Amino acid sequence: MPVVLKSEQVWREVERQLFAVLGVVTPAGEPRTVGICYVVRDRQLYIVTGRETWKARHIEKNPRVSLTVMVAKRIPFLPWIPIPAATVSFQGEATIHSPSEVAPEILRRLTRGAEFSPEVASQICVVKVEPKGEFLTYGIGVSLLAMRKPEK
Repeated sequence: MPVVLKSEQVWREVERQLFAVLGVVTPAGEPRTVGICYVVRDRQLYIVTGRETWKARHIEKNPRVSLTVMVAKRIPFLPWIPIPAATVSFQGEATIHSPSEVAPEILRRLTRGAEFSPEVASQICVVKVEPKGEFLTYGIGVSLLAMRKPEK
C-alpha cells in the first residue's frame, strides 16, 4: 500500500537536505545531470554556480530542469546494513540571477558566509528553481525496516 504524504512533509524533507542532482537538457537535446548544493526559501531552491558553467549556459537556453534530492537512510549503530536512500524528485522552471538580485540572506547561506571581491562576484550567478507539478518520492515516510526491501 503506497504511503500518502502531504506536501508539507515532502517540503520538510527537502528543506532538511542540502544536496541534490540537477538535470538539464543541452541545446542538442541531450540530458545532463550534476550534483549541486542548495538552500530553500519560500518553497524555491537556490543554487550558486559560475556564470560560464555549462549548467548556467544550458539553463539560459532551456529553463526546464529536474531535481532529485537524496535522503540518506541509516540504522543507528548498524550503518553497515545497506538501505537505499530515499528520494524526492520534481520538475521546475529555473532562472539565472546575478548575486545582487538575490536576498543577502540567501547568498550568505549559499556561500556559507564567504565574502567575494567584486571581480569574483561578477563571475558567479544564482540559479532559482521554482518547482512545477507534483513531487515523486521513494522511501519518504517509509520505515527503515521496510526500506531494506525496495520491492515493498
